[in-house]
Amino acid sequence: METCTYPIETLLPHAGRMLLLDRVIGFTDAAIEAALGVRSDNPFFEAGKGVAAHIAIEWMAQTCGAFVGLEAKRRHQPVRVGFLLGTRNFRAERDWFRDGESLIVRAELIFRDGETGVFDCILRSPERVEATAQLTLHQPANLAAVLARQGISAIGLG
Repeated sequence: METCTYPIETLLPHAGRMLLLDRVIGFTDAAIEAALGVRSDNPFFEAGKGVAAHIAIEWMAQTCGAFVGLEAKRRHQPVRVGFLLGTRNFRAERDWFRDGESLIVRAELIFRDGETGVFDCILRSPERVEATAQLTLHQPANLAAVLARQGISAIGLG
C-alpha cells in the first residue's frame, strides 16, 4: 500500500464531529485503509455503552468516500458529495465499540459503473475482524441536478 499524505478532512466533504475517521493509513488503485479511534466525543457515543456496532456502516461509507476523495485529489479535482445507496450482508461480531478502542477499516473496490461503485468492507480491531459489509455508493457528477429532482435547492452546497 502507498502512504497517504492528505489529511482526512481534505478527502471527505464531512465537517466537525461528523468526520468519524482519523486518517488514511494507505491505499492502492483498488483499496484503502483508514484508522479511527472510538471516543466519547463521537456524535453516536452512548455513555456507559460506547458506539453501537451499526455505526460501523458509516465508518465504512466514509472510508469509501475517502477512496474516491483521494482519487479526486490525485487528479487535481474537487472532492464531491456521495451517497450510500445500500448495504448488503452487514455482520458485526459484537454490539458495542468501547471508548479508547483503535479500529481499522478496509474498503476494496469490486465494481464501478460510472458514478456508482461497490466496495467490500472490513472493520477490524488489533484482535480480529469486528464487522463486514458490502456497500453500494453513488457519487453524482451533478449534485445540484440530483437535489433539484428531489425539490431541494443546492444553494450553499460546495
